[in-house]
Amino acid sequence: MTTFKKTLLIDLDGVLNEYEGKFDKTFIPKPRVGVREFLKKLSNNYELILYTTRNKLLASKWLVEHDLDKYFSDITNIKELSYLTIDDRCLKFQGDYQKLISEIEDFKPWYRN
Repeated sequence: MTTFKKTLLIDLDGVLNEYEGKFDKTFIPKPRVGVREFLKKLSNNYELILYTTRNKLLASKWLVEHDLDKYFSDITNIKELSYLTIDDRCLKFQGDYQKLISEIEDFKPWYRN
């Protein structure tokens, strides 16, 4: 019997690496502490897709250099069908537009808090 894993889209900058808002299209910061264990654990139960607007070749090389490529089935810049998206710049809509407007106006990425 084939078991299908739910898919997680995981953002690169600010989630997997030490990015803190200073974008350089030719350089990807080093992985965050604990990222390997995090990905290993998730990959046991989920299909992982790297979600990034960075150059796909550069992102792929970064994964290989840090021995993280084995955890991902693909790299994309498209919001593909997934169970969840993990990102440092997102809000969860909970049915209340007024609350969402406030959250948008007050938003700061985790590294700016």
